[in-house]
Amino acid sequence: MSKLEKLASIDAQLRLLAPGKVSEDDKLVEYDALLLDRFLDILQALHGDDIRETVQDCYELSAEYEGKRHAQKLEELGNVLTSLDPGDSIVVAKSFSHMLSLANLAEEVQIAYRRRNKLKKGDFVDEGSATTESDIEETLKRLVAQLNKSPEEVFDALKNQTVDLVLTAHPTQSVRRSLLQKHGRIRNCLTQLYAKDITPDDKQELDEALQREIQAAFRTDEIRRTQPTPQDEMRAGMSYFHETIWKGVPKFLRRVDTALKNIGIDERVPYNAPLIQFSSWMGGDRDGNPRVTPEVTRDVCLLARMMAANLYYSQIEDLMFELSMWRCSDELRIRANELHSSSRRDAKHYIEFWKQVPPSEPYRVILGDVRDKLYNTRERSRQLLASGFSDIPEEASFTNVEQFLEPLELCYRSLCACGDRPIADGSLLDFLRQVSTFGLSLVRLDIRQESDRHTDVMDAITRHLGIGSYRDWSEEQRQEWLLSELRGKRPLFGPDLPKTEEISDVLDTFHVIAELPSDNFGAYIISMATAPSDVLAVELLQRECRVKTPLRVVPLFEKLGDLEAAPAAVARLFSIDWYMNRINGKQEVMIGYSDSGKDAGRLSAAWQLYKTQEELVKVAKEYGVKLTMFHGRGGTVGRGGGPTHLAILSQPPDTIHGSLRVTVQGEVIEQSFGEEHLCFRTLQRFTAATLEHGMHPPVSPKPEWRALMDEMAVIATKEYRSIVFQEPRFVEYFRLATPEMEYGRMNIGSRPSKRKPSGGIESLRAIPWIFAWTQTRFHLPVWLGFGAAFKHVLDKDIRNLSILQAMYNEWPFFRVTLDLVEMVFAKGDPGIAALYDKLLVSEGLWPFGERLRSNCEETKRLLLQASSFALSLSPSSPSFFFPLGPVAGHRDLLEGDPYLKQRLKLRDAHITTLNVCQAYTLKRIRDPNFLVNVRPHISREITEANSSAAELVKLNPTSEYAPGLEDTLILTMKGIAAGMQNTG
Repeated sequence: MSKLEKLASIDAQLRLLAPGKVSEDDKLVEYDALLLDRFLDILQALHGDDIRETVQDCYELSAEYEGKRHAQKLEELGNVLTSLDPGDSIVVAKSFSHMLSLANLAEEVQIAYRRRNKLKKGDFVDEGSATTESDIEETLKRLVAQLNKSPEEVFDALKNQTVDLVLTAHPTQSVRRSLLQKHGRIRNCLTQLYAKDITPDDKQELDEALQREIQAAFRTDEIRRTQPTPQDEMRAGMSYFHETIWKGVPKFLRRVDTALKNIGIDERVPYNAPLIQFSSWMGGDRDGNPRVTPEVTRDVCLLARMMAANLYYSQIEDLMFELSMWRCSDELRIRANELHSSSRRDAKHYIEFWKQVPPSEPYRVILGDVRDKLYNTRERSRQLLASGFSDIPEEASFTNVEQFLEPLELCYRSLCACGDRPIADGSLLDFLRQVSTFGLSLVRLDIRQESDRHTDVMDAITRHLGIGSYRDWSEEQRQEWLLSELRGKRPLFGPDLPKTEEISDVLDTFHVIAELPSDNFGAYIISMATAPSDVLAVELLQRECRVKTPLRVVPLFEKLGDLEAAPAAVARLFSIDWYMNRINGKQEVMIGYSDSGKDAGRLSAAWQLYKTQEELVKVAKEYGVKLTMFHGRGGTVGRGGGPTHLAILSQPPDTIHGSLRVTVQGEVIEQSFGEEHLCFRTLQRFTAATLEHGMHPPVSPKPEWRALMDEMAVIATKEYRSIVFQEPRFVEYFRLATPEMEYGRMNIGSRPSKRKPSGGIESLRAIPWIFAWTQTRFHLPVWLGFGAAFKHVLDKDIRNLSILQAMYNEWPFFRVTLDLVEMVFAKGDPGIAALYDKLLVSEGLWPFGERLRSNCEETKRLLLQASSFALSLSPSSPSFFFPLGPVAGHRDLLEGDPYLKQRLKLRDAHITTLNVCQAYTLKRIRDPNFLVNVRPHISREITEANSSAAELVKLNPTSEYAPGLEDTLILTMKGIAAGMQNTG
């Protein structure tokens, strides 16, 4: 076959592999092929025909494997990949990783395109994914038309609800920011290229821009060469506010106003209605992360204040231009005259309105004063951040958000009073909404610390006071002493308290909280909380360190046992009078999804989280407390992830009640806020689903469903633990069969991957635990236990099958749990896991791997059986809100979601190449005697003098492995993570 034919064949291959169009507006294959064509041309121009040919050979072998699942294709692929020299190997791994990123971008553009088409037609009916999409307008109409709620009730519920999105850095935003920005530009070029009214010249320029960005992304080093600090993570997280969230919030709230108008409410959502709030853990989460010091927390808060003031400052002059009216209320005129007479000088450091504003423009006079204060607020934060002190007096800046809102509200009232309400409802309303959403601190920082660290401090204090060891006391003794101190007035300790470094760290954190303005902070979260004393200890420490406005204290329950005991612990806490007086009828409790999943497997964890929430709500009702649940969901299914809308609607009835807090982690931040339309969709999903859950709660499970779930959970936990914790060689197998040992090299987050350096699965963080199994596409933590549970209840009584089908059809929680596992099976491939075993696991452990893989296949079979019979049943409950399309009659994985099926199919061949490359690279790293026949270097360069493939090897001069291996490995990890779209 000639070279040209060969190069044309990959396109043909793609066309053959690609599933047909799923619908009329399906442009995915077209987008995907365009990006790939452009990339392969660039690859050829940069590195020559041979490297392009190698990439295409690998792709074809992968595609053949995907078609027939013949293991020998993987070996052929392995031979091609291991024959590459270090420089070539990096180029090939980088190419596949890059192609997967491009496939993801094509998908995002396609999803946005379909969404726009639907909105144009006003049609959501054909969407099997009406369950995963929640348009705010549709939700409001449905509540009024189908569920007979009055528009007033809907409006009332909406303006009183709060969704607080908590951005956390830690897991695995495994893509660098330099690349994310280039990806954004590729997306924009692709979208514009397919716009209707594009001229030939535009098209040419856009195509050039597209190629330029694809090349720039390919030429950027994907690998972080140093580990990010918490400050880096915070800056990366905050960049989303600049890019999309800042402008996205007022834009979204306008859409809510429009949706309300369309159900007959002629009012806007009040600007101070707390519909959306943002919090952050970046720089506040110290659990197991020694790099988050009190100084880091202080820096992060000042940085956020500086950024917020800067964002307001950049908008205030636009507002001054807009409000050029002279008619105003007497109230405003008096204030404007006072301000005008007290300020006499020109301000040369302003670009606009630098001369004194004349009193005939009263709104500008008022806003000019706001601008001065914003300028000072920003500069004061900048100086405090840089040197620890500032020469700008505090009173010249804004210190609390009320001072900031007051002059803006004055302008708003005055405009309305003079008949200029339409003007008031323009940029001024948007600005007011920004101020009430972001305040002066941009986000509120949560502080998280492990309960043990507080116990250490308390122990040091009681020993110093000579009254014994707090650590050895019973819970009753602890509570009694803490309460007597909380009720008393005396200070507990002075500067002479003997402190270790750890104790100083805890106390200094409280001192930082006391020193900074209270609007910087959200909650104080105690991980591994088990007893009321854990909460009271933090209350006492806040008082001792003179925190003027104490943070609300939130216990976090994670492990299965802690979740079971949580309701009783919270009830004991509520039975303490001192505490009930302190909390003012409100309590927040956090439940952790990832550690519970690691502890007991997905099925049991999901069911336990469900029951714990129900119980906690009962306890709160009994004591007359309004409970907010804070969901610590990861991005992956194994750590509690999944589609937002479904996840919210499958929560137990009464548990959300108009207030929801949820973590948005790592790469999920990029998927949720990376672009304007994504940001809009995220805000819409959370708001609509929270509203729907409150006004139209899902069904409560029937007693026989509960009994069956309880029985299945016991079996599932037993099966999961018997393998993960009791199988003597499991840890050894896990370490050999996955890249877990090498995970730390990725420099993904600022946090160590283990809580304690030694130790087994228990000490491993939930993130690397899931990450490692996702890399090998085996996903063990998600499905392990399901099969045994299903098998047990079906063997016991075949009639249980019809109960399971009813559960699948009528109970959102069960439906979601099974559907997510099904999705994970569709992404998985035991054949790939078998290759890792064969290359990396000692022969003695091969039978164990075989056993796990047959368990996996059996589970898949049972799962399809449970959902396939559901087709013949129709939902008996009239309030059931899932459209029962072909979803339930699954003879094949993902039959009910052709879009996802198509997307996975397009990605699989790329991922397989990376998997094979990873498995063989791990083999070479771990086994120095593994023989490979390296062929001569093939990548040619534009400048032959310094071959850039060889240069690539030099980017990592300190690696302890053979040249190029570490980088190749990390590139495969990043590529697979991008392809699976859920890392940890």
